[in-house]
Amino acid sequence: MNARDDQMYLAATGYYVRGETMDGIARELGVSRSTVSRLLADARASGLVRISIADAVGSRSPIARELGDAFGVTVHLVTVRGTSPVVARIDEVAQRAARLLAEVVDDNQLIGVAWGVTVAALTHHLPRRALSGTSVVQMNGGATPTSSGLPYVGEILQSIGDAFDSQVTLFPVPAFFDYAATKKAMWRERSVQHVLSLLAELDVAVFGVGSLTGSIPSHVYAAGYLDRAERESLLRHGVVGDICTVLLREDGTYSDIEANQRATGLTPAELRRVPRRICVVADPQRAPAVLGALHAGVATDLVIDDLTARAVVRRI
Repeated sequence: MNARDDQMYLAATGYYVRGETMDGIARELGVSRSTVSRLLADARASGLVRISIADAVGSRSPIARELGDAFGVTVHLVTVRGTSPVVARIDEVAQRAARLLAEVVDDNQLIGVAWGVTVAALTHHLPRRALSGTSVVQMNGGATPTSSGLPYVGEILQSIGDAFDSQVTLFPVPAFFDYAATKKAMWRERSVQHVLSLLAELDVAVFGVGSLTGSIPSHVYAAGYLDRAERESLLRHGVVGDICTVLLREDGTYSDIEANQRATGLTPAELRRVPRRICVVADPQRAPAVLGALHAGVATDLVIDDLTARAVVRRI
């Protein structure tokens, strides 16, 4: 470390660990009080100091406990004004999810990210935290029949990589192959196997809940990944949404849905191997899909607003 880094460390440990005053630290270091203030601000900005804020009282509310007890998840309940539009609701939940993600990640970890509307919102609120040896890995393909998907997906992944000073590994395959046999052949390619090997070793995963009936259309259903006939077929077969573009029914079943043989995201069974799994959702109309995700056991942590949580509990 250089001299300023040394001062930043001494100021941070004095202020946050030993409870010393800024004036006392300034005298000890032989600098002005304003310099100590700047050193502490730099310590927070660089990630040397991480400040955690406990969940609001709402996370200990009866509805949070009911969801947590029913599905064995930690519920991070975000109380949002009832009249707030869904965009504002998503933004408030995304802020809480961003803080949680920044709190749980660490050096030398693999962070899996599934692109989507809510995760895109999360990237705008991530505090910068410099990590060492950490990589961000795309958990599901993003290409459509007419687009590579890279501008949208790449921006989400790179924003998270930049926040954590981490390498980014993209998964340059379609969200859904046209034929299951094509996927099977591609899965034998060394470039694809490299990404799959990383996904098999994830430490943390973060993802939203796609829904066929969301207030704001899920990107996977609105951006050409599935055509109208395919979406209508999914509805007839009881599909309510997806996690990582793997389609789910409300009861959490998914293995017999034909499109999943062509999907490229991690299945719920594969996700369950990841030690920390953060599911982020903020839309009461996605309640059936959220319930499907919870039945499938995909999450260890559920970041959700109070209105959506009540909508889910009513369906249990």
